[in-house]
Parts: sequence; C-alpha cells; structure tokens
Amino acid sequence: MAGFIARRVGKGIVVLLAIVVLNFFLIRLAPGDPALVMAGEAGAGDEAFIAQLREKFALDQPLPSQLGAYLRSIVGLDLGYSVRQQMPVATLIGERLPATLLLTGTAFVISLSLGVLLGSLAARRAGTLADTAITGLALLFYATPLFWVSLMAIILFSVRLDWLPSFGFETVGAGYTGLGRALDIARHLVLPAMTLGLFFMAVYVRMTRSSMLEVSRLDFVKTARAKGLTEGVIQRRHILRNALLPVVTLAGLQAGTLVGGAVLTETVFAWPGIGRLMYEALLQRDYNLLLGVFVVSSAMVLVFNLVTDVVYRAVDPRIEVA
Repeated sequence: MAGFIARRVGKGIVVLLAIVVLNFFLIRLAPGDPALVMAGEAGAGDEAFIAQLREKFALDQPLPSQLGAYLRSIVGLDLGYSVRQQMPVATLIGERLPATLLLTGTAFVISLSLGVLLGSLAARRAGTLADTAITGLALLFYATPLFWVSLMAIILFSVRLDWLPSFGFETVGAGYTGLGRALDIARHLVLPAMTLGLFFMAVYVRMTRSSMLEVSRLDFVKTARAKGLTEGVIQRRHILRNALLPVVTLAGLQAGTLVGGAVLTETVFAWPGIGRLMYEALLQRDYNLLLGVFVVSSAMVLVFNLVTDVVYRAVDPRIEVA
C-alpha cells in the first residue's frame, strides 16, 4: 500500500505540473491586461505609467521567461504574489480555503448520505409510487440550474420565512465566541451546503438505485434468499455493499467537482471561499492569484482520487492494490 501511494503521489505531481503549464497559457490567452485594469482603477491611463506597472510585475517579459519563473516558484512551494491584493497568494488562499473545505465537505456528506439512503429506498420499492417520487425528485434537482435553486432558497427561507441568513460566513459584528460562533456559522452554512449537496445528491440516487437493482439479480443474492436470510440483511450486507463500488468511484470523481460547483454557490451566498476568490481574481485579471487557486484546486482533486482508491480497498477487500 505504501509503495502504491508513493507511485500515485509521484504521478500526481507530474500531472499537477502539466496542469500548471496548461492553465498558465490559457490564462495568458484570455483577453484583458492586468496593467490596464490597475491603471484604470488608479485613474492614470498614460503609457508611461502602464509600462511601469508591466515592468514592476514582470508582465513585459516573454511568456517562456514568465513560465520558467513561475514553475521555479511552484517547485519551491511558492504560489507567487497577488498584484491586486498586495499579499502572497498562499496567504490569501490559506485564509479562504477553510471556508471552502467546510462548505464542500458538508455538501459532500449531505449529497452522499441522502443519495445512498434514497437510492436504496427506491431500489427496494422499485416500480412503486415511492420509487417514482424519489427518482422524479432526483431528476428535478439535477435538471434545475444551481443558481436558480440557490436564489429560490434565499427567497423562501430567508426572505419569506426568515428562518436562515441569506449570505455570509457569520453574523458581522455579533461578537460570538465558542459554541455560539459555531452555531452561527452552522446557520449560515445550511442554505449553501444544502443547495450544492442536493444537486449532486440526484446523481447518487440514480447510481445507487440502478446498481442495487443490478446486484439484486445476481446468483449470490438468490442463494442468500434460499438460505432464509431476512430481506433487511440481504439488502444491507449483500446488495448494498456490492452496489457501493460504482458509487464510491463516482463520489471520488465528483468530490473534486464540488470545488467547481462551489464557485457559483459561494458567489450567490457571498461565502468567503476560494471559489469566490477565483471569481474575483478573474474579474481583476490577477493572474498569479488565479493560477494559485487553480493549483490548489487541482491538487485537491488529485488527493480525492487517491483517497478513492484507498477507500475502494476498504469497501471491497477482494480488490488487491497493484
């Protein structure tokens, strides 16, 4: 297992460097000049001032030189310096990353637990009204745009019912500490985590249902019924456990996708995570900050994939690590 993890980490580093190079050139091909943006906000648009800005932030260097300098800094675990925020990129991401991990982690738990639960129920009640209702609800959440669900949730639970706060990480100026602050953050977390989680929950519902129905037709399930085992034991120990393998695969792949979905969710709910930070960096043409967020997001996806491979072994002991 240790050797397997070491090989995967080595391959992951190579993939991460390739992603860095690709993102570097894609961002540079995008229209817009950060020097012009900064000059416009400073109220000075003369060519001399713009040239000074380009020289100060090495924007006047050839692209290969800029790429070489950036790769050297990445290898040295230095994500660079934000020209707009006047702070190291690693510091900015470090301040926002816990909020994103909290949001995506909560949404992941919600989507996976509800998806497996409802998918199992739909499989056990296949062809009934409950099955139709669950699959229809899952299809509804999957087909509805995420931003629309977010806005409707704000209108219903924040504006109409006034049950939950509509934006932010915590109540500004409340001065909560300890358990009071944790509960306040939890109340702000409910809407963004639920809207993000319900979208991905729909995928797990359909995957769990179809996988369980497929496994239930196999010979070992028929043998278990012939032995006189109760239906509950058969569903839990024989059908569900074997049906979880494709669900685990999908969950590992979509765990990284949650970071991308968090960009829209964090923007709508003003959640101070790296998704919103990436959106702000894009508007401000802050190349170093944008690349830094891409690097961290890509690294998180690679870590999630590695964890998925390890979890596979725990879910199905028959799988050998090679």
